[in-house]
Amino acid sequence: MDTEARTTERDRSSAAPTGPEEGSRFSRIPHRFAASMSWRRTVALGAVCSVFVLLFSIFVVQPFLIPSGSMESTLRVGDRVLVNKLAYRFGSEPRRGDVVVFDGTGSFMQEPPPENPVTGLLHGAAASLGLAEPAETDFVKRVVGVGGDRVVCCDKRGRIQVNGRPLDEGYLFAGDAPSRAPFDIVVPDGTLWMMGDHRSRSRDSRDHLGEPGGGMVPVDKVIGRVDWIGWPLGRVASLPGTAAFDGVPAPGATHG
Repeated sequence: MDTEARTTERDRSSAAPTGPEEGSRFSRIPHRFAASMSWRRTVALGAVCSVFVLLFSIFVVQPFLIPSGSMESTLRVGDRVLVNKLAYRFGSEPRRGDVVVFDGTGSFMQEPPPENPVTGLLHGAAASLGLAEPAETDFVKRVVGVGGDRVVCCDKRGRIQVNGRPLDEGYLFAGDAPSRAPFDIVVPDGTLWMMGDHRSRSRDSRDHLGEPGGGMVPVDKVIGRVDWIGWPLGRVASLPGTAAFDGVPAPGATHG
């Protein structure tokens, strides 16, 4: 009896250590599985959010990094503006005074520069989120003339005229003349005459008069209207409107 008892106790004591080890080993498996599932859910959620933001940027509102001083002081270098892509989606067209982003291929740039497809795709995705400078073919300017308008520089006081009406362009960069290059053009239907607010630093429609297209930007090349400044925080605001074009008569009223 004593021998059997000691043997039984010895068997129990020798088996005791294996129980906890096996239990702890098997208990770690669910924890690892849970951690793996949590990591996968995080990655999946991040991917879904990224796709949503990208689609929202492509179709609704796109951040746009201002790369130059051509629109100062309305827009400054490094500003991130929000481009309303629905502004002209349902039959509306750009109006005089609107600040717009457009594809300048064929007007401001005859051919897009060559680039590596993969690099171009990555840069385009970053630019569409406002994380990189826009494509070289994308520009931001102010609409000064729409289809049918006669735009002239300048009257005796140095002001630009649209359909015979002189403009009081309060948005011009301080000290800038409305234009130092004279011109007298009629904007073809379906196109726009674009100018920067910092006229002495802006390459705009004036600089492309002698090229194919004459510097006129087709309406269907407009990506959207700049409605807000979204960054930096100290400049967050809606873009101010302008009364410079109030009272401009209908196109054709003064032609001839």
